[in-house]
Amino acid sequence: MRKTTTFTLLATALIALGCGAGATDEGGSAGNGDTAAKSEDKPKTAKIGQAVRDGKFEFTVKSNKCGVRKVGSDLLGDKAQGQFCLVTVNVKNIGKEPQTLLDSSQKAYDADGTEYSTDSEAAIYANEDQQTLFAEINPGNQVTGVLVFDIPKKVKLTKLELHDSPFSGGVEVSLS
Repeated sequence: MRKTTTFTLLATALIALGCGAGATDEGGSAGNGDTAAKSEDKPKTAKIGQAVRDGKFEFTVKSNKCGVRKVGSDLLGDKAQGQFCLVTVNVKNIGKEPQTLLDSSQKAYDADGTEYSTDSEAAIYANEDQQTLFAEINPGNQVTGVLVFDIPKKVKLTKLELHDSPFSGGVEVSLS
């Protein structure tokens, strides 16, 4: 019960902070002109290992591993409802201001177009340093971590949609 309450409070705080940061970033992105317009006009699709940009972030998906039943240790961890897909991603701030990375802004899709959100609680256990959960990244800096998706056992993810904020156009990365 205590774990759930703590997690709920943390998630609420992160969402509130993310909405405020996203509103600020939206205005900043409009001032940059070309970067925001290009990502909305031409959605880029990358493959694993290729860098792709959305707003102030450059994303590079390093790997994707599905079929994981549990993350964390025997004492502290989280079990999948179906299966966990662990997506290792590097995120670099290519802007001129700090930008907050939110795992909740990242989406995954299967071949039918069904959308899956990240599992932030499982990501706590999958990331020792928790850099991809909620991290402010200064210009020129980068973080690498694991995005966690809890999907049905027989489902296969085909693509990711990665965002620099909840309000950005996003970019696609093929997992096929």
